[in-house]
Amino acid sequence: MLSPLAYGLAVVISLLVVVIGARFLLQPEAAAAGYGVPAKPDGDRAYLTVKGLRDLTYGLLGLALIAFATPTAVAWYMLLGALEPLGDTVIVLRNGGTKAAAFGIHFATAVVVLLDAVLLFAL
Repeated sequence: MLSPLAYGLAVVISLLVVVIGARFLLQPEAAAAGYGVPAKPDGDRAYLTVKGLRDLTYGLLGLALIAFATPTAVAWYMLLGALEPLGDTVIVLRNGGTKAAAFGIHFATAVVVLLDAVLLFAL
């Protein structure tokens, strides 16, 4: 019972990260606004592209680990991957974003990813 839940949650998390990455590549301004820190109109789109590529790569890596690695390897990936949304929480707060976006999106994501890591370690 625990295995489908842990792996199902890992798949959903990884797929959502792929979608977020693709959105930053295809609609960078809209994605930045959804992130919690809107892009400046004259801002450098290269940084938004870097964010998109990073997220797309992390999501695909997560899916590859789920398919080909042990539950412990996936758990370590999720544990370390939780650093990204925790860092995003701080970035949003330090750059004029709302507390609702920082905690409601990024911190909440980190909690879910950490919960999945715990579930995967328990397998």
